[in-house]
Amino acid sequence: MSLLSRYAFFACCVLFTLACVPFLQHDWLWPFALASALLSLVGVWDLLQKRHAVRRNYPVLGNIRYLMEAIRPEIRQYLLEADREQLPFSRAQRSLVYARAKNEGADKPFGTLVDVYDNHFEFINHSIRPAPPRDPAAFRVAIGGPQCSQPYSASIFNISAMSFGSLSANAIRALNKGARLGGFAHDTGEGSISPYHREHGGDLIWELGSGYFGCRKPDGSFDPEAFARQARDPQVKMVEIKLSQGAKPGHGGILPKKKITPEIAATRGVSMDEDCVSPAAHSAFSTPIELLQFIARLRELSGGKPTGFKFCLGHGWEFMAIAKAMLEAGITPDFIVVDGKEGGTGAAPLEFTDHLGVPMREGVLFVHNTLVGLRLRDKIKIGASGKIVSAFDIARALAFGADWANSARGFMFAIGCIQSQSCHTNRCPTGVATQDKLRQRALVVEDKAERVFNFHRNTLKALAEMLAAAGLTHPAQLDANHLVQRLSASEIRLYAQLHTFLKPGELLEGRVEGRFYERSWEMARADSFDPVGA
Repeated sequence: MSLLSRYAFFACCVLFTLACVPFLQHDWLWPFALASALLSLVGVWDLLQKRHAVRRNYPVLGNIRYLMEAIRPEIRQYLLEADREQLPFSRAQRSLVYARAKNEGADKPFGTLVDVYDNHFEFINHSIRPAPPRDPAAFRVAIGGPQCSQPYSASIFNISAMSFGSLSANAIRALNKGARLGGFAHDTGEGSISPYHREHGGDLIWELGSGYFGCRKPDGSFDPEAFARQARDPQVKMVEIKLSQGAKPGHGGILPKKKITPEIAATRGVSMDEDCVSPAAHSAFSTPIELLQFIARLRELSGGKPTGFKFCLGHGWEFMAIAKAMLEAGITPDFIVVDGKEGGTGAAPLEFTDHLGVPMREGVLFVHNTLVGLRLRDKIKIGASGKIVSAFDIARALAFGADWANSARGFMFAIGCIQSQSCHTNRCPTGVATQDKLRQRALVVEDKAERVFNFHRNTLKALAEMLAAAGLTHPAQLDANHLVQRLSASEIRLYAQLHTFLKPGELLEGRVEGRFYERSWEMARADSFDPVGA
């Protein structure tokens, strides 16, 4: 929608009000003049207020959205049910985030909307002896293995990778300021570190994709000197190599040239005259051994900061090949982030979104089991991302073996995303995913940064309360015996009964129960991502 059409109704109200002034002696004109004057004042207020981005971008007309949301319960419930299958996240999930971001109560009267007899219903068992809730500020994890000299104490809930370019400058500012206020980390995404990431000083996880943005030579290859200059900045706490992402594993990425501004070009080190493409594969390494050598090199160049990689699990033997290379080379990453196929905010081909990649829980469990089976788990931390919004989502990821969780869409909701699904058009109505300066103005950094902070704090507070109800005092105590899934109207099982959990050393000692792990281990080779015999 163009600038003219967005402001057209407001402009018509103002012009009609002014046109009526010379003719106010006609009594019949007064009601119309008064109505247009009132609407004009509403529009002026919409442009000046700072809480609602839609009203700032769509004066007068934007109020219709909030009016509809205020009508409850009938229309609100109808809308909730109507879009449940149409959008990646339901209005119920968005409403939860909005409530926590605004410090409003998220309590639900008259019971749950969830069908507790649905075959996919999941829950946490509570204890007869609840524990006192802990301070969520204590929910942190130390990341940094034996080869790391600058370990990082991270929150167990952080902002997942979203790049400047995909998101607006004001969105990046708000996310990073919120991260600084709450003491948690902000993943840069593969678009590199922009001036807006640095403006408020929040902790950064620098994600390095196959385009090597921010540390690339003119031919697109990796530039170690440029990397060292950025990575040694004290604001950068960890370095993350992106092998693949959940939304489109094995596909690479693209930022259309119409969204590339001079700032984006300077940040990434690319041209404005063509689409910015991230290749599907890295050029700095091609084998598992070379990947680990690259990790060791980045760790050294960064001054010993935690260095690891993010990926969406695909062929099981490929990850096990990396694990075999760890044993052979004696090099271990400090962390691994497992991105589930159900996650991702970037545009992706429909078939990739629906049918490519392993979901988060299976990916986390496979990585956790492999490391346990090789006695490497105590050296490497695991992060999880993929449609994580609520405290229960975090608890579920931890029960499958993760040490912490990342969220992208949850924090996008916190800064105002309404899932208009126009991210790729540069016409985001809330200023979150656009490079249009006027549209970005709708997103007020101070207000939305506070909401990012509130969402993080209130979500971890809810997690602390859930843990206490289960008799636990820290997320690290959660395991597969605490969570339950319904399989049918007459059967429920603990996660520990539903899934295979390897014991320490089982892969090394050849005692694996379950043909899948055994077969993947046999196919893996440290010198190649190709399976044995290929």
